[in-house]
Amino acid sequence: MQSLLPWLADGLVIVGAVIMGTAVYGMIWLPDVYTRLHAASKAVVLGVIPILLASTVSGEPAIIFRVILISMLLLLTAPVSAHAIGHAAYQKREKMKTADSVDESGRLTHEDKEQDTESNI
Repeated sequence: MQSLLPWLADGLVIVGAVIMGTAVYGMIWLPDVYTRLHAASKAVVLGVIPILLASTVSGEPAIIFRVILISMLLLLTAPVSAHAIGHAAYQKREKMKTADSVDESGRLTHEDKEQDTESNI
């Protein structure tokens, strides 16, 4: 079992690095701030936590406690910060550029809709 632990740690690091690398491409290629924000927040949660788990291979209680603490803080703060950034972008009336996007809040006024159709002409 002891010989498998380094392989497990290496696998977790590779999984975390692949997820974070994919998220970087998502932040570059996605069309608007909302979809880019989604890619960035997923990179934090799904990419960093496997890398943190890889450090628990040592089995030291202090390291395991720190990994649990950091993971919990990431799980609590990543969605909150993503929501705050998305809300700020929405308040600045940042447009969604994805196809068939809909503003379900009803805040987009008739004048805004007319302005959008005139700018697309």
